[in-house]
Amino acid sequence: MMKALTLLVTLVASVSLVAQQPDRKQPPPLGPAPALKLPAIQKHQLSNGLAVWIVEHHEVPLAQINLIVRSGSAADPIGKYGVGSLTAAMLDEGAGARSSLEFADAVEFLGANLSTSSSFDASSIRMSVPVSKLAEALPLMSDVALRPSFPATELDRLRKERLTSLLQARDNAGALVQLAFPRIVFGPTHRYGTSANGLPATIEALTVDDLKTFYRSHFRPDNATLLVVGDLTLSTALPMLEQAFGGWKADGMVSLVAAVPNAPQLTTRQIYLVDKPEAAQSQIRIGWVGVSRATPDYAVLEVLNTILGGSFTSRLNQNLREKNGYAYGASSGFDRRLSAGPFVAAAGVQTDKTADALREFFNELNGILTPVPADELAKARSYVALGFPGEFETTGDMARKLEELVVYNLPDTTFSNFVPSVTAVTAADLQRAAARFIQPERMAVVVVGDLKLIEGPIRALNLGPITHVPVDNLFR
Repeated sequence: MMKALTLLVTLVASVSLVAQQPDRKQPPPLGPAPALKLPAIQKHQLSNGLAVWIVEHHEVPLAQINLIVRSGSAADPIGKYGVGSLTAAMLDEGAGARSSLEFADAVEFLGANLSTSSSFDASSIRMSVPVSKLAEALPLMSDVALRPSFPATELDRLRKERLTSLLQARDNAGALVQLAFPRIVFGPTHRYGTSANGLPATIEALTVDDLKTFYRSHFRPDNATLLVVGDLTLSTALPMLEQAFGGWKADGMVSLVAAVPNAPQLTTRQIYLVDKPEAAQSQIRIGWVGVSRATPDYAVLEVLNTILGGSFTSRLNQNLREKNGYAYGASSGFDRRLSAGPFVAAAGVQTDKTADALREFFNELNGILTPVPADELAKARSYVALGFPGEFETTGDMARKLEELVVYNLPDTTFSNFVPSVTAVTAADLQRAAARFIQPERMAVVVVGDLKLIEGPIRALNLGPITHVPVDNLFR
């Protein structure tokens, strides 16, 4: 009797265990995207009017301090393209009473990390530091922001580095296409048509006075916001910030900078070829003028581009990489700025497969104009929504996301509303957005590669009229 009972219990347990085994033939279903709960942004001003945003983030004893100046390369005067980028790069190459090396040593001694950078839309000084060293690190950061010395020897060094990089670009198909695509889409007179770093003639001509003029015009408390994220409180942070930045005074009236105008949209498809003899790959870029960051279709376009070329499982990557093996990867994206930036689909492909790859690019660009299947839409929505909270994981991540609110003057609810906006995207939304923002018959096709091998097959595709672009044209 006892043996029979034991056998029965064993059989019941075995059946129960089998019933609980997961079905490994199907991926587990995705649950709903969790609500994104962000700490409150505490907004204040220092005595000089400098805006301060503080977000308490107590998981680790670190502080991230980002100073955002709402002027970048788009504010470069005509004839001095590259001055904004070079000004930002020079800020920590000597500041206060310290030389470049002395300043780097002082930052490293505190276990901090300080960097300067710029984009078309803004310039920034970012510092990550242990909270225990914040009081010692803030004077260093304020030296960079308020008292850069712009030493001529460091300017000469950075100038040579940039000129050398441009010289090397002549031998790199990937670098050439980065210069060629915006030049063709936006034109040589539009600010977005020239690299943010500038071109050789301008870089050679820039002087210390040019950098100081740009700095005085744009680096001022009424054109900046200080973002503070980390293991601190408002009561402890504000006195330190006031001591470090409260003495920053504006010099005269803020400079009036005209907004970058939206470039005229392309109207017909044309092919532009740049010869790079013996190139191992052909670099392909297909696109046109896209949208600004302020577009009301932001969430819709995030989902649409995820399907087209914004993820590893996107249509472009699966086609060109996984199915055909033409490229290591293929992608697409909207570069959203204060004014409409570019939309571009891109890949580096085998030279002998250049024409085949172009054909597949247009198969996918045209295919995205048709209704997206429900399962593919659901997968893309989940990909975007479930990945979004990961953009806020660290103090640095949080500060970078806050920069978007500052630079693009977005409402504080932008991030909390994003996931619900994504989950609400419909197939009809995607079809409407694709019809408006992805029109393959009007896009520029830019290919950098070995023309003696690729031009004939490309001509045979009959995609549109072909123009040869001399390499020298990209550098002037």
